[in-house]
Amino acid sequence: TMANGFGSLYIGASGLQNSQNALNTTSNNLANVNTKGYVRQQVLQVDRNYTTFNTTASISQQQSGLGMKIGDVVHARDIFLDKSYRNASGRQAFYAATYEAVDEVYTFYQELQGQAFQTTLEDFWTAFQEWAKAPDDSVQQNLVIQKANLFVSRSNAVYTGLSDYQSTINTQISDDIDRINELGNTIFKLNLEIQKVESGNVETAMTLRDERDNALDELASYVDISYKENSDGIVKVSVEGVEFVDEARCYEMGKNRDEITGFVTPYWTHLSDIENGDYDNVFSFTTPISSDLNNDLGELKALILARGDRKATYKDIVGLTSDEYNRSTADSIATGMSVMLQAQAQLDQLVHGMITAINDTLCPNTTLGELTGNTASLTGTDENGNTVTITSGMKVLDTKNCSTGSDKQIPPQELFTRLGTERYTKVSVQETDANGNTVTNDYYVYNEESETDTSKQYTLASVSVNDKLVEQESLLPHLSQNGEVNYDLAQKVAALWKGEYLTLDPDDTNKVTFIDYYNNMVGAFGTIGSVYESTSTSLSGTVTAVDNQRSQVMGVSSDEELTKMIKFQNAYNASSRFINVVNEMIESMITQLGS
Repeated sequence: TMANGFGSLYIGASGLQNSQNALNTTSNNLANVNTKGYVRQQVLQVDRNYTTFNTTASISQQQSGLGMKIGDVVHARDIFLDKSYRNASGRQAFYAATYEAVDEVYTFYQELQGQAFQTTLEDFWTAFQEWAKAPDDSVQQNLVIQKANLFVSRSNAVYTGLSDYQSTINTQISDDIDRINELGNTIFKLNLEIQKVESGNVETAMTLRDERDNALDELASYVDISYKENSDGIVKVSVEGVEFVDEARCYEMGKNRDEITGFVTPYWTHLSDIENGDYDNVFSFTTPISSDLNNDLGELKALILARGDRKATYKDIVGLTSDEYNRSTADSIATGMSVMLQAQAQLDQLVHGMITAINDTLCPNTTLGELTGNTASLTGTDENGNTVTITSGMKVLDTKNCSTGSDKQIPPQELFTRLGTERYTKVSVQETDANGNTVTNDYYVYNEESETDTSKQYTLASVSVNDKLVEQESLLPHLSQNGEVNYDLAQKVAALWKGEYLTLDPDDTNKVTFIDYYNNMVGAFGTIGSVYESTSTSLSGTVTAVDNQRSQVMGVSSDEELTKMIKFQNAYNASSRFINVVNEMIESMITQLGS
């Protein structure tokens, strides 16, 4: 009896100890009510083993309990909700980043709609209309030159703004790569620490696991990830299908910086042969981006797509098929897939279309065959003494129908010039006239726009108003070759604004006027911005809903924890009273025996 009495003290002590531990766990939960990513800990109390005194008895084996213990402290997470949350978070981050870029472009387009640019377009058109009434009036000629200068400078300001925002996105891309690598190394280090703590199969590294899960949550918002925990507690992570974290290390992303643009592209350092210039890029955009393919995930991918991989010009639209415009290659992001490339290319196409239409009217071209009436090739020398062969299909100045400025010189002056080349190359050809005499005829071969050299293109990066016209406005073509004022030419230039020359992109088959093109350009980005905004907002609601579901599983409820605290306090008090009763019984027995 005495032994059973003292044994009961141990039973009561186990109740005190375990109630105290349960109170500590509950207090820890309450202390972390507002801690991001904290998973509530739930105490499971179980019986200790029983001592059996009579193993042969068929009715009663006379078992005696040894009290209680904490069977486990549950670290409750729902892996399916975690996966849903991370997937939704990655998709929301993709569309949020894309919408931000579209919204920024639309802000610039709103600037286009503002007084500054809108008035510039209208004033440029009005200047030509006024000039058409009096082409030889120096005041009207000067007005055309001034408005042309304003048009180029204003267009350049908007294009520069778009380019500067590309640089802003590029900085964000670089920061995201750094953060992704930091998260990868954090997960790797936490893997090792968790493995150390849990190697004895006694303790669960709950705080460390919370930190690792928080890192996985954040990583999923940057890139498309997949992960799996092995039996040792190590979480292996893959990014875009490539192993990123394993038992041995974190395989960091590198930054391949373009020497011309300064744009950063992430690549896998462990899969690339840098010495030979072979970079294994993290992202491939040859596959269309869509929710059906589940590849519209992660902020980093969205930023790279939005920024593009170059500074776009009209060449990124003009002459391309719909497939070329919308489908990326291994070496280049398609214009139609990038917000900034579309914005730059469409603006540059507007400017290029206006400039070339005006220049081609003031300085009309024809082919050599049409000019001479035959298809024979001609060979002559240019002003540098180089031999030049002119084929019948090559563009040359229409010397029979062109007008001149006040100097009456041919070729006439174009309004807009390219940085790296003159409009024409003069080629002198020795020919035989109708009387059999050898004569020298001059042909002015049009220097075609280069496919790759922007300095030889009528693009915002290299175009300016002709300096000769700025110095002497009367050189603006306005006289017929007989010396009369050419009103027809002036009317043709003024009528260009009513002509339908441009399509917004290769998917659009309807040519529109310059003003309509501008309106379509602004409207298209307004529409796509609305789509991305609604998608991002909808996905934000999904992320919040899934996170709320996760919180029901792993979140801390102060009311629930306070209820548990009262329960464990009462259990502690009950154990204390139990010990007091047993103590009094033992004291009474000892007193009686002693007497």
